[in-house]
Amino acid sequence: MCGIFAYTGSKDAGSIIINGLKRLEYRGYDSWGIALLNQGKIKITKQVGAIGDLASSAKLPKANLGIGHTRWATTGAVTQKNAHPHYATDKSFVLAQNGIVENYQELKDKLKKQHYQFESETDTEVIVRLIENELKKNKQLLEAIRKAFAQLRGRNTIIILTQTGDIYACRNGSPLIIGYNSQTRETFVSSDTLSFAPYVDKIQVVDNQQLVVLEHKKPLRIIKVTNGQKQTVSLNKITVKANKIDKEGYDHFMIKEIMETPYVIKQILLQDQERLAKLASAIKGAKQVYTIGSGTAGYAASQIAFYLRVYGRINAIGLIGAEARSYYPLFQKGDLIIVTSQSGETADVIEVLEYAKLKEVKIASLVNMPGSMISRLSDWPFMGNAGPEICVMSTKVFISQIAWGYLVAKTVQNKLEQGRRNLKNLEIKLDTYLHNKKMLAKIKQLVKLLANQRDLFLLGKYQNLAITQEGMVKLTEGSYIHAHAIPAGDLKHYAITLMEKGVFAIVVVSNDEVKNDLDTAINEIRLRGAQVIAIGHENQKNYDYYLETPETGETDAIGNVIPLQLLAYYLAIALGNNVDKPRHIAKSVTVK
Repeated sequence: MCGIFAYTGSKDAGSIIINGLKRLEYRGYDSWGIALLNQGKIKITKQVGAIGDLASSAKLPKANLGIGHTRWATTGAVTQKNAHPHYATDKSFVLAQNGIVENYQELKDKLKKQHYQFESETDTEVIVRLIENELKKNKQLLEAIRKAFAQLRGRNTIIILTQTGDIYACRNGSPLIIGYNSQTRETFVSSDTLSFAPYVDKIQVVDNQQLVVLEHKKPLRIIKVTNGQKQTVSLNKITVKANKIDKEGYDHFMIKEIMETPYVIKQILLQDQERLAKLASAIKGAKQVYTIGSGTAGYAASQIAFYLRVYGRINAIGLIGAEARSYYPLFQKGDLIIVTSQSGETADVIEVLEYAKLKEVKIASLVNMPGSMISRLSDWPFMGNAGPEICVMSTKVFISQIAWGYLVAKTVQNKLEQGRRNLKNLEIKLDTYLHNKKMLAKIKQLVKLLANQRDLFLLGKYQNLAITQEGMVKLTEGSYIHAHAIPAGDLKHYAITLMEKGVFAIVVVSNDEVKNDLDTAINEIRLRGAQVIAIGHENQKNYDYYLETPETGETDAIGNVIPLQLLAYYLAIALGNNVDKPRHIAKSVTVK
């Protein structure tokens, strides 16, 4: 879940790499490092903390090429010593990694027996020593890299800068993309297109088991890791907008991205209707339909399955990526999986998709990152086009995913135009709602009550169950308070033992066929002394506190997630937490 970035060209490499790493910080911000080639020597600058802590590139050596890394710690504590890049023993090259070497301990033990020394706790340094060991057998660094990389188990991408001005990068699982500016002849290598989009006009997504070769003053080459065979270089015109990464006057990216909700719904309404119709036909013809995602995208997948069941009358089953293995024996030709992901590189989901492909299962996807692995695995790849989402807590992309899922379900129902009208109505009402100062003031008042809680409970049912589960994710991520989402009907079966004076329960209520069930649960909560915060469309005397949301019928649930996102945002501020970069988590989970 780290981010890697490389640059070679005629401009100041330090400033370009810093800007690239800032765009990659959603992938990890425990520590960072930059290696620059200056007067024939590689000089490394690295620190614990976010790359934003470095105000400018003024103190970096002048250079025209280098590599950078922003880290989410997997192996080895968060220390300066464990930060990437890592030097070779003789400082002839440095290396940074995104991924996990699953067999690193086995490799490390073998290398120690050959008297190799290790300065860090990382699996990354094992790769460095492994390359050095291969160099003893073969004096060509390229061959040593290729043979060392082939020994790694797990999803890994590495990037190397040499003292002679060469850059090498290998991919297996974790993302890797080449960017090129045909006017200035600058070349970039990175974990995503967003990081270099302002600078390039062409890109190429690197495939698994490919090795990128950028040797000094030589044309770009790509070879196969397994056998060294030459691969095709096919740089294509970039289709990613060079969006400015800016808070645009907001205090944090999170609130800016919540406020962009109407925009992302507009983008869903621009989806190609013919492609939606073809996907709907495939869904109706499938033997079994699954939806899948992880974290926030997992609850989006669950909501999409709900929409397919209710509106499309499809037997759709929602799966969580890391827990899908028990379904492997059931996958068969004729099935279809619908997958949601912000990055398109979610490792535990990709593992399921790779297995499903072997069983000839068809795949449809909605992701927010062009050129991603999930898109490339898909028979029907769709783009959310929500724009960059910088805050690690996903807000607008979640809404993009469930709005798209609703539209797909309405297409299956043969009521696409009705679905489009309903989403347009939602977009208009949410635009007004998000600028309602009284609503925001109420949320801020509630935050004062919730900030000292040890536990928060959320209840939902039917269309709002996955919404309350996503609210649980947001509150946990932002506040570090334990949040627990309970199916409202299950309250009396176990969680009612926790309802007592001083406890708050957030209940999401729509005017639908299960409203009476929610009222029953609310009364059960209040009889035990707990207080209810209701999110819905009309106040009732059995609510202790009430947050109004616009009533939009079939799309109610999409709007109901907004106050939960806002509660998480203002709680994070009240508790002094890092809103855009919550502790211990990264946005793009590219390792299992």
